[in-house]
Amino acid sequence: MIKVNIKKLNKDAYIPKKGSRDSAGYDLYACLGEGKSVIIPPHKNIKIGTGISIALPNGYFGAIFARSGLAAKEGLRPANCVGVADSDYRGEYMIALYNDSDTERVIKHGDRVAQLVILPFLSVDFNETEDLDDTERGSGGFGSTGK
Repeated sequence: MIKVNIKKLNKDAYIPKKGSRDSAGYDLYACLGEGKSVIIPPHKNIKIGTGISIALPNGYFGAIFARSGLAAKEGLRPANCVGVADSDYRGEYMIALYNDSDTERVIKHGDRVAQLVILPFLSVDFNETEDLDDTERGSGGFGSTGK
């Protein structure tokens, strides 16, 4: 298991937690201040702070995904669909929650607003070339491999 340093930027912040032992995602919580809430109007987004910053190890990034229940039942998802928190970022983790529904949604302090999955990535050097190797698919794009 990899140890990851995390800093509370607000005394009322919650440390991310997994819903179950084998969950891939760690729940991120709204840090608004005890007893406070925000309203997200229909088809608008609001940035919600988590009150934490995280030092991810080099070679990893934090992928910030929607919580499936929040998206399916409430119509709330990250505005950018999947957020990317780089390993060298040390600011507060912010979630821009978008309301896809036609109804105002309320987020209260301590609500779970997204999930964080820590993933490895490959760092590459791009090599410009005149030709690429041939494949069976070639340049076939959207829908080219069938239904």
